Amino acid sequence: MIKVLLTGFDPFGGETVNPAWEAVSALKGLKTDTFEVEIYQLPTVFNQSLDNLYRAINDVQPHIAICLGQAGGRSEFSVERVAINLNDARIPDNEGNQPIDTYVFEGGPVGYWTSLPIKAIVHELKRQHVPASISYTAGTFVCNHLFYGLMHHITENKLAIRAGFIHIPFLPEQAAKYAGQPSMALDTIVKGLMITIETTIANEQDIIAAGGQIC
Repeated sequence: MIKVLLTGFDPFGGETVNPAWEAVSALKGLKTDTFEVEIYQLPTVFNQSLDNLYRAINDVQPHIAICLGQAGGRSEFSVERVAINLNDARIPDNEGNQPIDTYVFEGGPVGYWTSLPIKAIVHELKRQHVPASISYTAGTFVCNHLFYGLMHHITENKLAIRAGFIHIPFLPEQAAKYAGQPSMALDTIVKGLMITIETTIANEQDIIAAGGQIC
């Protein structure tokens, strides 16, 4: 059985809801013939989010890890390609931290690529009528911090985990507060997340052949 870890952040920036967590929560306890899902909520806080993520990875021992984050202003399911070694917060996080021009990990590489099959994912999302694109910037707030920390942890510990980060738009009720902001229905986001999981597995047939181990 393939274990899938999904994470979403708590609300931040004055919002009362985070679509990332709402979407992840919709798949809580999901178990199919091929995979099972474990979910974790992470705080929108520098460093603390990584501590919680690493505990989740240790607890779940996932084969696939997908982290979601809110990106107000985006109109598509944004599958991130690269995380960069930079914290540069436009606003404070939920604990008031606002690092400017600091490293996620001192001495770490400039960036990490995702290990998800992002082109196949975006192709399938579009085929199933979920607006989607590959994104080349995860920003420099806690989302990028988490994405970089995720890939750094996997690389440094030589873990056999396919992993990456996805940004999603506001929910309609959030966008309604801001003139002209795009949004995406929760059902569509959840559909996109399921497609992402299924496409990742479909592009890793050796997972099934090896009884759940990604090589």
